[in-house]
Amino acid sequence: MNVTMEKFGYPATLVAEFEHWVVLARPAQPTLGSLVLAAKSDVTAFGDLPQEAHTELKQVTTAIEAALGKAVSYAKLNYLMLMMVDPNVHFHVIPRYEGAREWQGREFVDVGWPKVPDLGHAVALEGEDLAALVAWLKGHFA
Repeated sequence: MNVTMEKFGYPATLVAEFEHWVVLARPAQPTLGSLVLAAKSDVTAFGDLPQEAHTELKQVTTAIEAALGKAVSYAKLNYLMLMMVDPNVHFHVIPRYEGAREWQGREFVDVGWPKVPDLGHAVALEGEDLAALVAWLKGHFA
């Protein structure tokens, strides 16, 4: 585990695990199904990851896209590598859609659609709600 994985709630937010990557439910959901794809490595530069991690991204992104397609029927998927605050290599994976999605009585509106995602406008989940989201997303990765 690295500090970035920890910041995003690992292991409680773990949705899927691969040899070099983890897929975490993002506690702040700008759109329903938002994830963090984090390298297990301690490196802080994308190019410093081992070749095997880069190769495995094909398998990981295929799994993410299939799972989120089933879960939220996204129109587009944004992979944002921001790495301004959290140092280790990671992407914010934001499903994009017009309008809203509903889950457990909550509405998740993509307020940035069709432009840049608005990460500041997010539904914050914690405790039992976050655990329920993790379980729901895991079911789509199975």
